[in-house]
Amino acid sequence: MKARIFPVVMVPLLMLAVSSWAFAGTPRAKPRLVLQITIDQMRGDFPMRYKERLGEGGFRYLMDQGTHYTNAHFLHADTETPVGHAALFTGTYPAHNGIVAGNWFDMDRGRVIYNCEDDRYPMIGKGVEEGKGRAPTNMLSSTIGDELVISNNGQSRVFSVSIKDRGAILPGGHTGKAFWYSKSDGSFVSSSYYYKEYPAWALQWNAKKTADKYKDTAWVLLHDISTYTHGKDDDRPFETDMFGLGTTFPHPVKGDSKYFYASLLGTPFGDELTADFAKTLIQSEKLGQGKHTDFMAISFSVTDYIGHLFGPSSLEAEDNILRVDRLLADLFQFIDDQIGLEQTLIIVSADHGMSEAPEYMQSLGFEVGRLTSETVVSGTIRKALKQRLGVPEDVIRLYEHPYVYLNEEVINKTKYSVAEVETAVAEEIIKIPGIIGAVTKTDLLKGSFAPTQVNMTILNNFHLKRSGHVHVIADQFWYFYYEMDTTTKITAIHCSPWTYDTYVPLFFAGQDIPAKHISRPVTPYDIAATIATRLEIKAPSGSVGIPLEEVLQKY
Repeated sequence: MKARIFPVVMVPLLMLAVSSWAFAGTPRAKPRLVLQITIDQMRGDFPMRYKERLGEGGFRYLMDQGTHYTNAHFLHADTETPVGHAALFTGTYPAHNGIVAGNWFDMDRGRVIYNCEDDRYPMIGKGVEEGKGRAPTNMLSSTIGDELVISNNGQSRVFSVSIKDRGAILPGGHTGKAFWYSKSDGSFVSSSYYYKEYPAWALQWNAKKTADKYKDTAWVLLHDISTYTHGKDDDRPFETDMFGLGTTFPHPVKGDSKYFYASLLGTPFGDELTADFAKTLIQSEKLGQGKHTDFMAISFSVTDYIGHLFGPSSLEAEDNILRVDRLLADLFQFIDDQIGLEQTLIIVSADHGMSEAPEYMQSLGFEVGRLTSETVVSGTIRKALKQRLGVPEDVIRLYEHPYVYLNEEVINKTKYSVAEVETAVAEEIIKIPGIIGAVTKTDLLKGSFAPTQVNMTILNNFHLKRSGHVHVIADQFWYFYYEMDTTTKITAIHCSPWTYDTYVPLFFAGQDIPAKHISRPVTPYDIAATIATRLEIKAPSGSVGIPLEEVLQKY
């Protein structure tokens, strides 16, 4: 993978955009709708892994009638859901858009905050409650949707839908309208940032209680189990039983469970609900029917939940990909009926990839294991630091993946500088088996680190006011993030800078998109720059992407 790290190419980007557009000859009509789909945790190889068993209208449509980039990688270190979603739509690194992790320690508030948290904007119909408000205000860069709205003074409209709040809020940008799923009652909700009250069509959809049709049903295999690559692996001891779904087919959905609505997240039914709500939105808001291009972002999240519960190389993940394929085919048919595929620019990618379950890798002969955040800031590390420097154990404030945050007030009362304590912490952490790297804030600011590819992804992830004092990296295939609680252990995880986590699919299809397979290295940051060039608008404020000339050429 060719590394493209620094945004010093921003001036040449304009030249590239102009030269790429010059291929087109006669200017083309702009699409009536831009449809950008994110499939959470869809690693880049997944569509190709099961290519021979795909239908005609989903992934195969994207592969055979669109431009398929088969070597797309993110270039930031913390491959989490909000980080990837922000990068896809802002076209830039966490260092620029500010979404450096799922959560980070906020120095001003003195506590950890959530990436989409803003208490000024409570949920519609709810009162103010600390940590419960939701808005895109923590995202510092504009999105491609924002730029579209700005380009014509709000005549274009932007909407975003996902099961996850972060999967809707960040793609929706600052000017869009976002809806996400409520695990408490199966409705799609929003915050006062977007509306004072719900639009009538959303109230009507929620009133139908569409999720209730899945009560006392089961997720069953689409095909005979003998046809599946992982058909003999349905009962593996390291898989996770959450919400009462069990670990083998059929997976029961218990209607009387207090976790019923939440349990749908771990089945393909969650994506079906997302698609149904999104289609209702498109039809009700008459997207793509006006004089100006509209923008719709849809994030399908179930692949992520299933990967965490059962692992990416599992029977469940395999069946789900075949179901996602059907879901896409149905959605594309709907778009064709409502707007016309020839009038729609379609982009499909993912927010991150996925690592295999460590137990699965162990069965193949890899020497790997599991780590948790407690490992990094354990009593052992604190005591080692105290013994080494004679500083109080509370110089380490906390660990919030992927960062160790130090207590500078405590450090200032010692004879050591913050930089000296950072170095000591990093040196102690890398002694932990499974930890391969720890880069300090001071070294990032000074440029005092080896310019390895992994270290450069750490730099791309670094934001002065939000990143911690030490960025910690686990070795390849080691599980490292969190456990849900003391009894529930997630099967597999992402969040690393290794290629299995940075690798995502990248498809363009629809209006005037040529049928091509491209193997050269590209990045998902290129998506926003390419859309901007196609729409003849300004790229997002922090954009580092390069317009993809294969998509912009007309044959």
